[in-house]
Amino acid sequence: MDNLCVAHRGFSAKAPENTRTAIQMAMDEPFVQWMEIDVQLTQDGVPVVIHDYSVDRTTSGKGKVKDLTWQQIRRMDAGEWKGRQFRGEQVPSLDEVLQLVKGRLKLNIELKTSGNMYPNLEEAVLERIHAHRMLADVVLTSFEPKALIKAKELDSDVNTGLIIDAHPRNLLARLKQMKCSFLSIGFSHLDAAFASDLVKNGITPMAWTVDDAKSMRSLARMNPAIMICTNRPDTWSQTFIHKIAPKVPFWRRKWRF
Repeated sequence: MDNLCVAHRGFSAKAPENTRTAIQMAMDEPFVQWMEIDVQLTQDGVPVVIHDYSVDRTTSGKGKVKDLTWQQIRRMDAGEWKGRQFRGEQVPSLDEVLQLVKGRLKLNIELKTSGNMYPNLEEAVLERIHAHRMLADVVLTSFEPKALIKAKELDSDVNTGLIIDAHPRNLLARLKQMKCSFLSIGFSHLDAAFASDLVKNGITPMAWTVDDAKSMRSLARMNPAIMICTNRPDTWSQTFIHKIAPKVPFWRRKWRF
């Protein structure tokens, strides 16, 4: 089975998304090769791993991430909303996640921004990636084209990818113009012909968010290069695991975009 499993915000079906527990649970599954996380900046410029622009849904706190300091966010409980057994979970910094997964998982890091919400997000994220010497192990993705263009301007070697939940006719041309080597696309907008065109042009497609076996099998039939991003790595395992017999551990493979 060649369609790689990407744990969406960690093993988010079972643990609070984007937390150390969710990440560790994903890492505990030997077939999980990649993980998708979301990164924003605190008021004092610390890259933190959280999805929503507000902390309200996934923590015990209130307010927008950009208006809160790292220490304020650190004091919030980021686990009890998912279950009492996760009480005490914290919002992790990007540093903590990079340190945790280095040498084991590759990362799809979504630059969670819109317009000029975070003027220094790209610099801050790239700085931490370089500090951990993980440039070859990550791809930076975003719904915001400006963020991807800026990341490429800061470091031409970084792999970048557009996130989109649509399939406009000019999408392939846009990706080439932006020098993207990756596309994160809502799975219902992907078909075999487009997947083939992407691969032929050196662009890796990732389908999101796919939690049922039927859709996973459909994507696998389209093209073996399609990465499957899921909240349910266990469903991916039940669907495909019997076909996996890698000669080299996943975390030791060299990845190309």
